[in-house]
Amino acid sequence: MIHLTVNNARVALELDPETPLLWVLRDHLGLTGTKYSCGIGECGACRVLLDGEAVNSCTLTLAEAAGKAVTTIEGLDSPTGRALQHAWVQEDVPQCGYCQPGQIITAAALLESNPRADENQINQAMTGVLCRCGTYRAIGRAVRRAAGEMGHEQK
Repeated sequence: MIHLTVNNARVALELDPETPLLWVLRDHLGLTGTKYSCGIGECGACRVLLDGEAVNSCTLTLAEAAGKAVTTIEGLDSPTGRALQHAWVQEDVPQCGYCQPGQIITAAALLESNPRADENQINQAMTGVLCRCGTYRAIGRAVRRAAGEMGHEQK
């Protein structure tokens, strides 16, 4: 039995420890917001937070996630997550939307560790998630907007 916390709920799973976390989330826990795309950790569509760090869930095994806290896009209910979701709407970011969970998760990890991230830091952090539609400028604007909103809340 492998135990972990997913979106603030303790779960116990009797699965092969080598099962990729992505398939555990999607197939066994019904959390389909985390997307499958490349399957080799290159595109970032499958990103989740693992103890607050953005990781590719397609290359992370259930055994590696054991005992840790996993946050998916469905569970990203924090001031940072809400600021990002609001900014995404305000900046009209998504086109196809497929990469957006990975984008938002990555941005959340960045802003949680550095709420005053500058444009360079944002661009660097976001390079790990590919957008087939090329909405990188809108993504950058949304992350900067969320960082600005969070900065106003912290004053």
